Amino acid sequence: MNPLTPTASKPWYREPWPWFLISLPATAVIAGLTTVWIAVKSADGLVVGDYYKAGLAINQTLARDDVARDLALHAALRVEDGMLALTLDGRLPAYPAQLALVLAHPTRQGQDQTLALEHTGGGRYQARFPTLADGKWHALLSDAAATWRLAGVLHTPLGETVALTTGAASTVLSEGD
Repeated sequence: MNPLTPTASKPWYREPWPWFLISLPATAVIAGLTTVWIAVKSADGLVVGDYYKAGLAINQTLARDDVARDLALHAALRVEDGMLALTLDGRLPAYPAQLALVLAHPTRQGQDQTLALEHTGGGRYQARFPTLADGKWHALLSDAAATWRLAGVLHTPLGETVALTTGAASTVLSEGD
């Protein structure tokens, strides 16, 4: 082949380099539009509008923890045959007919659920176990009058017994406890 012979050139759209160069900004545009879509579809729910009132409510929450501590309350939460079973122990004068269990997602407020646990005798309560996304959940248990509260952290899918105690800390018990 003679170097002076003209070679037949292909049209630009048949060359790989223009498409490679076009793909870089196109990828950035698609990523930007995806980010905007995610921002619009999912609200944070993390910022408290009236932080002063929220701060004052902490004192009431701490008082509820103190009442639960004085009554020596603790609870064990587990799943049995699709039902959420709770065992409550402590120095209660009488077991309430119903308890409220709030299952709060740490970052997605829209997924939070409140369950009404019905008394089934002794210190036992139960409710239908809702479908929860896998991950970490905060559990807050209180009586109907909200005079005391127990708290814990559970991880779904729930396979072990979760202890609810005063304060925000919790422990996971083995099945034999």
